[in-house]
Amino acid sequence: MSAPVYVEDGCIGCEQCITACPFGAIDMVDGVAVINESCVACGECVPACPVSVIVMTTSEAKVLEGEGVMVYAEMSNGSLHKVSFELLGKARELAAPLSEPVYAVLVGSGVEDSAKELVDRGADKVFVYDDPGLAQFRDDPYSDLLTECCKEEKPSIFLVGATSIGRSMGPRVAAKLKTGLTADCTSLDIDPESIEYVIFNHMEPESKLLQQTRPAYGGNIMATIETTNSTPQMATVRYKMFTEASIVDTPKGEIVNKPVEMSKLTDRIKVLGFEKAGEQISISDADIIVSGGLGMGDPSGFDLMQKLATALGGAVGASRPTIDEGWINYRHQVGLSGRTVRPTVYLACGISGAVQHQAGMKTSDVIIAVNKDPDAPIFGISTLGVVGDLYDVVPGLIEKLKEQGKDA
Repeated sequence: MSAPVYVEDGCIGCEQCITACPFGAIDMVDGVAVINESCVACGECVPACPVSVIVMTTSEAKVLEGEGVMVYAEMSNGSLHKVSFELLGKARELAAPLSEPVYAVLVGSGVEDSAKELVDRGADKVFVYDDPGLAQFRDDPYSDLLTECCKEEKPSIFLVGATSIGRSMGPRVAAKLKTGLTADCTSLDIDPESIEYVIFNHMEPESKLLQQTRPAYGGNIMATIETTNSTPQMATVRYKMFTEASIVDTPKGEIVNKPVEMSKLTDRIKVLGFEKAGEQISISDADIIVSGGLGMGDPSGFDLMQKLATALGGAVGASRPTIDEGWINYRHQVGLSGRTVRPTVYLACGISGAVQHQAGMKTSDVIIAVNKDPDAPIFGISTLGVVGDLYDVVPGLIEKLKEQGKDA
């Protein structure tokens, strides 16, 4: 098989391709351009060649098989994790223009009520693997059953929440299915050409490509990825990115109970017990978040943020630069390279509001910003803004809360 990029006869040695290549993948050998092993087939060199002797081969994507958008409905402490409803809502949105069904797959013990809830929220079919041996999550048996379900039902798209469970199990399922997986997605769309094909030809397109967008290079760029040669097209999706599926007026979905033979499943882990973490409120679940940025001046500013968060019954968040400086633990980071949050109230103190940070919190119901710079980008998305020193504003707010009986 020939390399994806190669140089035909006729190179004039102008070196314009070397200047255009962002990966240093072109060398000059005896006055002729030669593609080296660093090439990633980005194609930047092709239009740069003035004599058009650089060629990039393309392999045609095969017709993608399967029908339907399936989501893994994750259980958490005996009930459905909210990311399951977010995935279901997005699945309904993706499936609607293609007129395809929406599936959910549920694994656990005593999950009948959860299956009904998924039907109430618009799932056309809920595939249930219910067995006492599945009461506690383990990667091996869960991934075996999800793989089995995908092989039997053949969805074209399979979505998993980018939770600790999803991030551990999703790649295992993808490997068993020999398909690709895009991790930690923040946006999902169907290729517009697929939708246009349905509208104008009144029939299914040959390929229903899922455009999977995720942050790359530390959140500095957004990469859109397509799985063109295998199904299902798999993605893990960040929590708090999409709106939860609403309850439908007349649910028509079906619950399909699948057989479970525990003896035939891989199961290499024995769960001895669980110990609940005694940590502060997670920013992923908090209704109120008080976040600090470099504008605090030094790490001690987070003590003030914690006092305000405690008084409000919320959690402490942080911008990426404060994490990079080592001022606070990574689990507090809000933004593309941290966590995406969607609280009722988000207070940004000393945070300028870079696009990477905004992407992680701009869907909050109410955004309150405190910053000395009146031109700070954060004010562009704020519900309320205070131009001033946070060390003047925040202590005053804490005192007002104390007057109302709030402990700080």
